[in-house]
Amino acid sequence: MSDLNDPRVFFAAERTLLAWNRTSLALMAFGFVIERFGLFMHLILRPGEAHLQRGLSFWIGLGFLLLGAAVALSSSWQYRKVVRTLKPIEIPAGYSVNAGPLINLLVAALGLGLLAILFAGL
Repeated sequence: MSDLNDPRVFFAAERTLLAWNRTSLALMAFGFVIERFGLFMHLILRPGEAHLQRGLSFWIGLGFLLLGAAVALSSSWQYRKVVRTLKPIEIPAGYSVNAGPLINLLVAALGLGLLAILFAGL
């Protein structure tokens, strides 16, 4: 991928991974807010109704949560693909190349867990 033999190439890939991590977190947070706002509006507009219906905001919110988890997973995969193309001299000695992808995978797992909780109605 690069003939620079410069660790900045690796750090650029890591910054890109972290930017995608922020994007996935923002998508998941936005989905959660949409889903909860739909629930809030349902409670405000129909105060005495015992049965809550899953409206459009529920499904849109879950879609954003799923999209955020997919972004976290795909960015981890893409980062690992880029790191495999780097030469050892481009990766600083003793630096962990696995911390970023592991955090992204954890974010994706927690997003999917939140998705399951919201879908189950807990």
